[in-house]
Amino acid sequence: MTDAAASTGAPPTASPEPPVLSPLARIRAILGGAAGNLVEWYDWFAYSSFALYFAPHFFPKGDTTAQLMQAAAVFWVGFLARPLGAWLTGLYADRAGRRAALTLSVSLMCAGSFAIALLPDYSAWGPLAPICLVAARLVQGLSLGGEYGASATYMSEMAGKTRRGFWSSFQFTTLIMGQLTALAVLILLQNLMPRADLEAWGWRIPFVIGGLLAVVVFIIRRGIHESPAFLAAQARGVERLGAVQMFRRFPRETAMIFILTSAGSLAFYAYTTYMQKFLVNTTGFTKDTATAISAGSLVVYMLIQPLFGLLSDRIGRKTTLTFAFGAGALATFPVMSALSGIGSPWMALALVVLLLVILSGYTAVNAILKAELFPAHVRALGVALPYALANSIFGGSAEYAALAFKKAGAESGFYAYVAIVMAIAFLVALRLRDTQKQSLILED
Repeated sequence: MTDAAASTGAPPTASPEPPVLSPLARIRAILGGAAGNLVEWYDWFAYSSFALYFAPHFFPKGDTTAQLMQAAAVFWVGFLARPLGAWLTGLYADRAGRRAALTLSVSLMCAGSFAIALLPDYSAWGPLAPICLVAARLVQGLSLGGEYGASATYMSEMAGKTRRGFWSSFQFTTLIMGQLTALAVLILLQNLMPRADLEAWGWRIPFVIGGLLAVVVFIIRRGIHESPAFLAAQARGVERLGAVQMFRRFPRETAMIFILTSAGSLAFYAYTTYMQKFLVNTTGFTKDTATAISAGSLVVYMLIQPLFGLLSDRIGRKTTLTFAFGAGALATFPVMSALSGIGSPWMALALVVLLLVILSGYTAVNAILKAELFPAHVRALGVALPYALANSIFGGSAEYAALAFKKAGAESGFYAYVAIVMAIAFLVALRLRDTQKQSLILED
């Protein structure tokens, strides 16, 4: 069956068979795509991991909460650029190929990281410094908006039918690994550098590292294989769709991706990037202890992604999704409330891990689920654009919303907000078709 037939319900027609890949070739392609994904997300998360140290340099006025709110606002600005990056890179990936789009996205991330590393602070450039910081984050947002759709599509198409859930879960495994690497660099610098040096200039080091790693990945990605699904669609000469046409032809799919991503992204950033600040600013742990708790929880989170991916190959993506959003809606408020007053780092770690285990039912399968909903000729755009829109609105604003609730003296309102959005996603997940059995990724 062709992709055009799959999207319209028309009878299948003869079409060129996609190239057959050996298991070793599939693994090499997936690992090649995953390496770049890791570096992209490391560069993105280095900002939030080191915000506690560089926020006073760019936003010197106000108390700690005010400074973090301003840094979180810039973090959100980066998200606002992601839909544009998703749109442009998604179109590019569906026309020029997944490999070309992946190479472009890592080039932009490299430029953004080096810009932040070299940027003078407020004492040198005054108000121009935070403006330039915003510009650098916009470039990184464009990059990551394109990266998600291209890498999720590429890795899903290269995974093979029988273990798509397992292999595509490495897209999120490397996402977490990128975040964990950023935290590992932070822990290393906290232990090797005097605190005064880290706060004065050491926070620039991770951005230099990210820029250099992006150069390496650029070279790697130029040598990876193109996706057989894209090559087959290209050979058939199927119609290429723009964003408006995509929304018109696939309204149900795009709406579902938007709602599921809204809840998944909000919960993810609440449980991970904001959690580090929450443990310092609300629970009262030291920065070093909060970083260690965040790092430990992320290690567990990273390791269980392939397990949930493998589970989805057996019981279906829909089942793991409904578990994630249903259990998340019930657990978020009581667990976050308990974390706000807990005294033991080990108990805090256990509670954060509990939230992340629940969320894994979504994160491990989110890439393959979205890719299976669209035919190849519009897959990269279909995966990337509704995801980026939802991520910008709900994921990017998570930290700012949490801090705003805290500043208003109603911090528990944020816990309720996350739970309500997850409950809505649970209802949507119940109406989702089983993409494991009705996938539009046609190759074996």
